[in-house]
Amino acid sequence: MPNYIGPQKIIEKKKAFLFPCTHHFYKNPPQIVKGTMQYLFDAQGKKYLDCFAGVSVMSCGHCNPEILEAAIHQMRTLQHTTAIYLTQPMADLAEKLSHLLPGDITRSFFCCTGSEANEGALLLARLFTGRNDFIALNNSLHGRTYLAMSTTAIPMWRTDPNLSDCVTFVPNAYHRGKASEHAAAASLDAIEKAIESKGGHRIAALIAEPIQGNGGIITPPQWYFKKLKAVLEKHGILLIVDEVQTGFARTGKMFAMEHYAVVPDIMTIAKAMGNGMPIAALCTNDKIAAAFTKPSASTFGGNPVASSTAIAVLDYIRKYNLCANAARLGLKLQSGLRALRNKYPVICDVRGLGLMVGAELLKENGAPASAETDLILEALKDQGVLIGKNGLARNVLAFQPPLVITENDIGFLLEALEDVLGRI
Repeated sequence: MPNYIGPQKIIEKKKAFLFPCTHHFYKNPPQIVKGTMQYLFDAQGKKYLDCFAGVSVMSCGHCNPEILEAAIHQMRTLQHTTAIYLTQPMADLAEKLSHLLPGDITRSFFCCTGSEANEGALLLARLFTGRNDFIALNNSLHGRTYLAMSTTAIPMWRTDPNLSDCVTFVPNAYHRGKASEHAAAASLDAIEKAIESKGGHRIAALIAEPIQGNGGIITPPQWYFKKLKAVLEKHGILLIVDEVQTGFARTGKMFAMEHYAVVPDIMTIAKAMGNGMPIAALCTNDKIAAAFTKPSASTFGGNPVASSTAIAVLDYIRKYNLCANAARLGLKLQSGLRALRNKYPVICDVRGLGLMVGAELLKENGAPASAETDLILEALKDQGVLIGKNGLARNVLAFQPPLVITENDIGFLLEALEDVLGRI
């Protein structure tokens, strides 16, 4: 029997040796010790249906045998050299991505995290345009590094007190109590006014997530990004799309921007690309990539193990048609959540695409039901279901499970949620 120290001892070690900024879910958290596809297990052997996937990371499932095989084989052969030396996996992955990325996006720069990818994308936009400023949307989250955090609008993630003033924030395509069509139109109007006010010649790019994950699963209407791209192109402003959470079949398409039929100028990817192995990339077309000529490298970016794992992930998504699975089961999940909304008024809205779904909770007086959200997460955990929470008030239930879940898993999740709602 493994010598598990238990949740309380882990919490004591966190308090003693980690920074105080490292928080955890639940008043009574389990010690997670094992993962198998869509399931996690704690130190007591209790089984949980994972409906958060490490925030959209484990899309192909925990400890997926086919993906592990590729990673372990590469580990036994060659683990690391840096990009200074020629290794094949990084080049093969870049080629493979070039056939999957939207439109004319064919070039990739590999790094390790979404923050690093977004930081690089913002730098690339400056190099290409010769401009300094950016536009970002309310409710956005783009990372922990300086420019990425400067373009992040969620207050709890803006931890640096001296962030850059080069970013103008505008309303996103959501306003509580207002139809999404009206909110999206108001967002576009605000973007045009911001460009007019700042001067288009000063703005390098607008950065946006296709669906704002941490912002509350904010999902713009289908026409939004086409009109946005047209506005930006009039002023020579680039569109950076952050697909860190939405990429790799999560929304029922390989990339969420395929739903909107728009090819961004620069796109960032991470999370699910490595299925737990740290790998990320900023991607663009030949013309924009040509502006990045001064030497730059990420020590671990595109290393042989991460690249071989990512190739196995792409092969697995295609082999098992995870895009179609996400689309089909996403409809079932949303349908079930809307049925619960009709029965339990605390659910005010259900939104998302594929298996990236949010259910916003409000009290009778219209205030965010943040405390109730925590109670629901705790009760679901006790029933063997792990979900997330997000939104500015942390009052949105987040459903972002591994894409290998089944119809029975969705049924189990909905039954457990209804039981909890009936008791809270």
